[in-house]
Amino acid sequence: MKRAAIFIAAFVMGAVSGGGLEAATPPKPSAEQPINVSSDRFVADLNGKTGTFVGNVVVTQGDIKMRANQVRITSVNGKADKVTATGNVVVDSPASGTATGDVGVYSVGPRTVLMSGNVVLKRAKDVMRGAQLTVNLATGQAALAGPRGTPGAPQGRVQGVFSPTQDQSQTQSQSPGAGR
Repeated sequence: MKRAAIFIAAFVMGAVSGGGLEAATPPKPSAEQPINVSSDRFVADLNGKTGTFVGNVVVTQGDIKMRANQVRITSVNGKADKVTATGNVVVDSPASGTATGDVGVYSVGPRTVLMSGNVVLKRAKDVMRGAQLTVNLATGQAALAGPRGTPGAPQGRVQGVFSPTQDQSQTQSQSPGAGR
């Protein structure tokens, strides 16, 4: 359980800081860096105050990259309010790993991220799976929930697989008496 909490915390902190946790001078936080979006096409709904990027969407901010089939941005008072990514959502960060899911929603004001639908977090050989990931980028708090079962059935469980920091073959060759 402690390793799972550290894994999620490292993922969150990598997303908050944009990486470089070990650097002597931290880089400019990702939230202050420009956001670049590219896609096959763009559709605006002036009445609905939305813009939708469709097809092979790639969103980058600092060293964080998100890919999705579609990204819709909703604005309030001329400013981005909510970013909703759907279809094969993948978020990569060199500092924290990769998160995948079916849907990702970033609420700009409160700085919260909600990923849902077959959520998988990967960092090196460590993997966690669940149905819904909630991250508060302002506080650094995160929660991964399991899938909901059929009505009346208990909620599913979160799964995690964590690898030791050293390879078993290295540990055996470094231990006293190895190879005797």
